[in-house]
Amino acid sequence: MKKITTLLILAITLFTCNEDNDDNTIISPKVNFTFNHHWNDAEINNDNLQTITVTNANGEVINIDRFRYLTSRFELTNTNNETYTFDGYKFTDLAIADTYNFSPENNAIPSGTYTLKFVWGFNETDNIDGAYPDLNTASWNWPEMLGGGYHFLQFDGMYNVDTTDASPFNFHNGTAKVSEGVFEQNFAEIAFETPILINSDTVINIDMNIAELFTNPNTWDLNVLDTPLMPNYDAQKMMQQNIMSIFNLGEITQ
Repeated sequence: MKKITTLLILAITLFTCNEDNDDNTIISPKVNFTFNHHWNDAEINNDNLQTITVTNANGEVINIDRFRYLTSRFELTNTNNETYTFDGYKFTDLAIADTYNFSPENNAIPSGTYTLKFVWGFNETDNIDGAYPDLNTASWNWPEMLGGGYHFLQFDGMYNVDTTDASPFNFHNGTAKVSEGVFEQNFAEIAFETPILINSDTVINIDMNIAELFTNPNTWDLNVLDTPLMPNYDAQKMMQQNIMSIFNLGEITQ
């Protein structure tokens, strides 16, 4: 059975399980995460978020007014199948550069080779309606009539901006409503198979290709699915499927 080790316990036990016997120095690397965002080959950040114009796989020319998303349950698993789960969650707003980075508290782990996994949004345990004051302040709540809890994504803008018939879209992702009073969890587990060697303080870069939200496996037609999408079960499940391809593991720096 996979051994789950909390970071709180780890902080206490590092002295006995990760000691350099030659000089009695404790080696306990810290891990930080940085998210980089682009639309295929074009970088998107707080400087050009609302000015860049891009074209999706269906041929609609769009611009972006807002792009915010939530990730949680960051986990690193080593070759002994020991998993270290980092507390907290990461709320990213592309308009605010400081939110691109995630530095968990109590995040020192033993040196070793790891693989990374995290959750898109909140899983059913964490997605508690009204439980997080900072997310409440950010107006991040998902409507109770649609299942409650919190958004996973808010992606807003205009499409067909190269025509005289530009229209708004609201690509919002969260719990999927099956029918009246019946809801389905809609988070996604993002896992990377590439091994990550950690033997000193490490920054793990994660690349997000926003274009994939409209591409794979579902080519998104904004002329059909633009707004409202939150109560649309099929749209929510298509989003979940496309989300599986948006992240790639980037550069590892130590």
